[in-house]
Amino acid sequence: MALSTKRDFAFLPSPDQYAPQPNHDVFLSFRGEDTRLSFVSHLYHELLLRGIKTFKDDPKLERGTPISSELFNAIEESRLAIVVLSPNYASSSWCLDELTKILQCMKSKSTVLPVFYHVDPSDIRKQTGSFACAFAEHEERFREDRERVNSWRAALTEVANLSGFDSKNECERKLIENIVEWVLMKVHRKFKLLDSRELVGMKFIREQVDLLLAHPTDDVRFVGIWGMGGIGKTTIAKLVYDRISIHYEVNSFLANVREVSQRGDLVNLQRQLLSPILKDQFTQVWDEQWGTSVIKNCLYNKKVLLILDDVSESSQLEKLAGEKDWFGKGSIIIITTRDKRLLVKHDIHISCKVEALGNDDALVLFSLNAFKKKEPEEGFLELSKGFVSYARGLPLALKLLGCLVYKRDQYEWKSELDKLQKIPNSEIIDLLKISYDGLDEMNKDIFLDVAFFHKGMFKERVIEILDCCGLYGHIGINALVQKSLLTIDISNNTVEMHDLIQEMALEIVRRECSEEPGRRSRLCNRDDISHVFINNTATYKIKGIALRMARLEMADWNCEAFSKMCNLKVLEFDNVIISSSPIILPNSLRSIKWSRYPSKFLPSGFQPNFLTALEMCESKLVWLWDGRKVSVVTIYHSRN
Repeated sequence: MALSTKRDFAFLPSPDQYAPQPNHDVFLSFRGEDTRLSFVSHLYHELLLRGIKTFKDDPKLERGTPISSELFNAIEESRLAIVVLSPNYASSSWCLDELTKILQCMKSKSTVLPVFYHVDPSDIRKQTGSFACAFAEHEERFREDRERVNSWRAALTEVANLSGFDSKNECERKLIENIVEWVLMKVHRKFKLLDSRELVGMKFIREQVDLLLAHPTDDVRFVGIWGMGGIGKTTIAKLVYDRISIHYEVNSFLANVREVSQRGDLVNLQRQLLSPILKDQFTQVWDEQWGTSVIKNCLYNKKVLLILDDVSESSQLEKLAGEKDWFGKGSIIIITTRDKRLLVKHDIHISCKVEALGNDDALVLFSLNAFKKKEPEEGFLELSKGFVSYARGLPLALKLLGCLVYKRDQYEWKSELDKLQKIPNSEIIDLLKISYDGLDEMNKDIFLDVAFFHKGMFKERVIEILDCCGLYGHIGINALVQKSLLTIDISNNTVEMHDLIQEMALEIVRRECSEEPGRRSRLCNRDDISHVFINNTATYKIKGIALRMARLEMADWNCEAFSKMCNLKVLEFDNVIISSSPIILPNSLRSIKWSRYPSKFLPSGFQPNFLTALEMCESKLVWLWDGRKVSVVTIYHSRN
């Protein structure tokens, strides 16, 4: 199943994202002699297994001594408290002091869970039964401190009135499962990877997630989320993780797989995945091959939710989630990637292509970063629309641009917008360029040629031109589509790309030589082309030139520059009247499209052995290189 729809959401920064976090998820309060080696031991193990940081006191501490400041600090630094009320709980002044402190810190937050373990809640509430005996001793022992004893009674009454779990008629395994699920609900509600309230277009996201995870099953499922860089793949993965992770024995979100793998640290991701199972022994995973073996052996019988974020190569999948039988029944493995082909190679049939934001939601996202509210401030609407237009619905770009102009005046906004038209934002370009860097040399050439010369052309025509340039057009275009660098407009079968992806391509070539356009491989900017012809600074590095003007323009150029372009393959001038005629044209040319060509003749020395396309609309051309007279406006011929 493949899903591809216009999506309307984005991940926004939370103001509380960097707030100090408690040291423990759970503080366990219990009577050691009743439950330490039985119920509490099993509960503690399950909590740790699910990645819940749990404080359990040292058995050597409880010897009738006053409760330590260390334990009071642990209570204050915990999000939740589980109070296991057993028959002898009230006989310990230590436990009663703990309980009093817990209620002082947490009762207002609904984060205290009583567990009535082989006791009747009414005995706790009224201090009857074994609790009556315990308090008889306390009354005698603490005759001089009645206030303390009364505070204990009040604490027991209060905790007995809280909603909790009763061990009566419940097997311990099921009781522990219920407690762990309660903890997970509380912990994940407070500490999610993503706050769903901060999503733009939440309705669509919920529909998308529901479609991805429809029809729960015992089968192990691999799910792919793919799209261009910065489009929101990780956001969807985080949302899925937050919504369903509580239902899995083992859950792990492995971020930045590509980046970690490039550093040679893939074994650390294997350790991260295994740490809930192996605890402190995860360091025994010392290399990737051993890690793969341990993952198979440890997770084959566990229900696992695994997110592999930003996967770029099959080898990464093979070492982290190679086969379905590595995981237990009902497991879900979600992969985010820029490369659709990677999903196909791994036999992942359930996938979702993430696409750009609509204009309205794009403006909301930009405003939330630029103004910290959902709409632009007075006087900034048109400027905001300019930035939104530049970003073309890319969430990452909208967020970065919004932050760039936050708390700046209108003059600075205009300057930044003008600057973007000349020099793209480097942070956006560098993130998008990751996909380009992973291409082989031939596909890099195909990508740059499409960006400079062929965007919007019919696919078959583009393939024809690329093939005649010695590039494998059909295979290359398909590879670039799968890597989210190109798209095919199905309605008219044209080759397209996101405007920011095209900006990235132009910037890659500009960086080949920022000072001298004549030393770059491709030219399509009017000023750069004029500079090369007027100053005669062309070099052998130029492979293609395309200049398409919206209105007819005159150009006083020196065509002698062609003599230095010995590797020129693509030449296109449209709506440009050049003052001089070329004396020479490179024999390397594969395609010439030159409207208003200024001469009746092509250069006499031109030997078009590789030429496959010649278009000379509204030109003065009368005679071809071989003496034939021009009888049609557009001429194509094939070397074959």
